[in-house]
Amino acid sequence: MSTQKFYQPIKQRFPNRPIKEIAKLISLFPPSHSTCSNFFNFKKNPNLETHLAVVVDLLKSKEFAEAENILNAVVVTDGLRKPVSKIASLLSENYVKCKVIGKMFNMLFSVYVNNMRFSEALQVFDYMKKWRFRIDDRACMVYLLAMKRQRQYDSLFEFFHKMVKFNVKITVYSMTVVVDGLCKMGEVCEARKLVDEMASTGVKQSDYTYNILLQAYMKMQDFVAVKEILRKMEKDGFDLNLTSYTLLIKGYSTFGDLVEVERLFKEIEEKGIEPNVHLFTSMISGYSKLGNVMKAFSTFVEMVERGLIPDGHTYGALINGFCKAGLMQGAEVLLNEMQGKGISVDRVIFNTMMDGYCKQGNVDEALRLQTIMEGEGHQPDANAYNIIATGLRKLELYDEAKSLLLSMVDRGVAPDTISYTTLIDIYCKQGNFVEAKRALIEMETKGIKPNTATYTTLVDGYCKLGKIVDAKRILRVMETAGVKPNTTTNSVCALIDGYCKQGNFIEAKTVFSEIGTKGVKPNTVTYTALIDGYCKVRNPAKAEKVLVEMETKGVKPTTVTYTALIDGCCKVGNIAKAIKVLIEMETKGVKPNTVTYTALIDGCCKVGNIAKYTSLVHRECKSGKVDDALKLFNEMPTKGLVPNVVTYTAVISGLSKEGRSGEALRLYNQMIEAGVIPDAAAYSALRIGLGDLRNDDFWPIKRVYNQMIEAGLTLGVTYPALVDILSYYDLRRLELDDICEYSDDIRI
Repeated sequence: MSTQKFYQPIKQRFPNRPIKEIAKLISLFPPSHSTCSNFFNFKKNPNLETHLAVVVDLLKSKEFAEAENILNAVVVTDGLRKPVSKIASLLSENYVKCKVIGKMFNMLFSVYVNNMRFSEALQVFDYMKKWRFRIDDRACMVYLLAMKRQRQYDSLFEFFHKMVKFNVKITVYSMTVVVDGLCKMGEVCEARKLVDEMASTGVKQSDYTYNILLQAYMKMQDFVAVKEILRKMEKDGFDLNLTSYTLLIKGYSTFGDLVEVERLFKEIEEKGIEPNVHLFTSMISGYSKLGNVMKAFSTFVEMVERGLIPDGHTYGALINGFCKAGLMQGAEVLLNEMQGKGISVDRVIFNTMMDGYCKQGNVDEALRLQTIMEGEGHQPDANAYNIIATGLRKLELYDEAKSLLLSMVDRGVAPDTISYTTLIDIYCKQGNFVEAKRALIEMETKGIKPNTATYTTLVDGYCKLGKIVDAKRILRVMETAGVKPNTTTNSVCALIDGYCKQGNFIEAKTVFSEIGTKGVKPNTVTYTALIDGYCKVRNPAKAEKVLVEMETKGVKPTTVTYTALIDGCCKVGNIAKAIKVLIEMETKGVKPNTVTYTALIDGCCKVGNIAKYTSLVHRECKSGKVDDALKLFNEMPTKGLVPNVVTYTAVISGLSKEGRSGEALRLYNQMIEAGVIPDAAAYSALRIGLGDLRNDDFWPIKRVYNQMIEAGLTLGVTYPALVDILSYYDLRRLELDDICEYSDDIRI
């Protein structure tokens, strides 16, 4: 077949191609009937040879995008896709130059990667390496990025080593992709090593590389390494950019170092770097996680005042802080503001607010939010069901919680580990261990692995019913499944507590000792479990010995530990010892809580010891905790105790020292009405408080003074108090008779 005859159908196939280029295309293959047919039928029935011919032509014309499109067709079409050796053979047979073949193979490598055909891509790479074609670093970058997107970090690192071995050009971009992958694998040391190795070969880091390392070390809370990176950045001439500061602020906020956060923010402003929404959101999120809602909110306000527009992440971070602090009304205001501004409220924010309401026991509000969420097109996920079910469980609405969890599957939501654990806990609390075990088997059958909390729930349930044998069996199942209990889990503590309740302290101590044989040291939780166990069987002496052992081993007791011992002492009527333990814990910087004081109050009430109770009130006042003292004072009648003059005086003194003169005077009047006669100490306690009174409040001072005279108290005791009071008062407002009366009395 002549070239001219062959040319006409090709011209019809490529009407927009210049004649010169079509001529080049024809010259690729000797004119023959088969070749003409192939080209003539290119659109209708294309074959590999035809495609390759077109690709070669396009590559020579530097029309790379079109060439890539045709190669993509080769890769995705089953009839065209052939091994790289077959493609190479076809090209060689038709005398295509090596340079063009190299370009085609580099492009083919990228096309395979883009189509996620990674094994074929590697075959092309290996073929190029074998026949010494030049491998383009840009094509390799495509593979590295694909591995990163797929989170196939091992493959990414392995391929990078191939690049180094076969002398493919390594750029800062390819190195940074690998550094990022290694950091995400947790191999931060390897990432740092790689950076140093590449630097020795002339590949220098970029600010992006440094920021990746900063982020990794921040997540590890390795602040020594963070400082090293910062010094290296400074040495290499890199200034911290906005991304760097955001990473640092986010890390230090999470760690709780607010001083450093403030310093960094000040440094940003001094450098003239404008904070963006992301940086402010990181700060707000950090403050919220630390429970500093006021600081989070003030940062939010500052952000808005700077003209920055909060996004969904910003509102979400602040709402999270409000919900954790139990400020649900404020969270609702923020939610309404979001909706009013047209900012999409995602499922995470709805779940956060539902969780906040459930923790307050307000499940109805959580259900209202769920309805709103569904109305906005967000179907409840497993987390939403778990939140509400947990809320119902805490309210002991077990049947309602079960119904909700069991309805998940019917609504197309797959239960997760938390769902099953909550269900198992409910069954255990209802004493239905048959259903609890069935739920455990069901979750394992569905491929959902029970975790420490799941097994602990069963162990705790069995122990509370005294079924220690069953509890130990679950522990063995737990260990067989590879879920090892540790000293922070309740499973061990529950078993210790179960044995203690049975009075079997030998077994309790055995369980306690076994922890050490498994290579885990007992910690505060396990020691506290043993102390609490001894106290529950009214043996605080043994509990105290455990406390001593605990401190000897360097394990610090917590409020819960001391409270257990205080409660144990109170249970046996040893209030003096309980108060001694209270003093000891405060001396060591451990703050008592409501439970601690409740234990002491109950102990004092059971033995009818008003003196000890009063000493508690007095201690709170001396510590500056006047509101706590008032709470204790107001609870006395409900405990069957009547405050005496010492009790009243302690609280009056505390209020007076805080400048709360009005409250001090009201309590004084309450004392008079209760028939409790004030003594000299009580009147003296009013000195500071009444000294703060002014002008029209003089007459309460006069009344107190008259009552002192009526009580027959000597002026020698109260003379300093009167001098203080009168010195604070504007005597010009007194009537002459009043002044004379007081003057005469003082001269007596």
